[in-house]
Amino acid sequence: MTVHNNVHIPSESWPSWTWYAIEFGIVLAVSMLVSREITDFMEGLDGVQQNWIFYAIVAGIFLLWYVIIRGMVLKKNILRNRY
Repeated sequence: MTVHNNVHIPSESWPSWTWYAIEFGIVLAVSMLVSREITDFMEGLDGVQQNWIFYAIVAGIFLLWYVIIRGMVLKKNILRNRY
């Protein structure tokens, strides 16, 4: 039998930016679902107020995750050169 040097190594061929895209999608989905449940709980709001509250909660969850949790607690820089 012969040995081939063209073995597939996932860590070298998988682009690292896709993990950031997957994380962004998960944070976006969770924040929108949480915001929808919170705004459905509030009564007596018209459509404009409900939209403002919805997007304020989504933005708050984004800031909470990317600035406080990821930046300070996990100490992982978002935009950092890996090499």
